[in-house]
Amino acid sequence: MEFEQNMARLSEIVTKLEQGDLTLEESVALYEEGIKLSEACSKALEQAKLKVTIKQEEQGS
Repeated sequence: MEFEQNMARLSEIVTKLEQGDLTLEESVALYEEGIKLSEACSKALEQAKLKVTIKQEEQGS
């Protein structure tokens, strides 16, 4: 469930940044949080992809 939560938070951050009514400090903090969430989501997707690939290889042998 962590992936879904991270994606939801990332979506919130994008919406807030797009509104443009934040201070510079708030924008930078949200941007940094967004980068961390994006990296975590990418890592989770890569791990899921690896698991699927391994299962496919196991079934193919």
